[in-house]
Amino acid sequence: MDTRTPIPASQQPIAMSSRQNTSASAGLRLLRTVVGAACYFVFYFVQQMAELFAPLLLIAGAAWAALPALVKTLTRTTASADPQAHDAIASVANAIPEQITLAGHELTASGLICDGLGLMAVAAAGATLAMLVGRKL
Repeated sequence: MDTRTPIPASQQPIAMSSRQNTSASAGLRLLRTVVGAACYFVFYFVQQMAELFAPLLLIAGAAWAALPALVKTLTRTTASADPQAHDAIASVANAIPEQITLAGHELTASGLICDGLGLMAVAAAGATLAMLVGRKL
């Protein structure tokens, strides 16, 4: 005589539903992979662009900030040597702008330096997020 208790009908596996669950989970895994790959692409692209422009902005801002000081130093040293050279260098010193308006945006030396540092932070955040998304894939 069989002493095992039968499994209720509600708990018995159905072959059709297990196939549907497998294909649904495969579809969700594919969707997750596609979304993760798109996020990884965006984060990595932003990181690369930030790494490209950050040093350019930093160098341009630092050079622009240092240029007036260098020209003033040059003006002081040439003042006693040649009056004409002194006048030429003084006119160059006066021609260096403190700010430039480009397409409605005001650019300054300190602004370029801050933008460069901000882009460095964006590059670091992009690298971190790309790494996290890459681990999840």
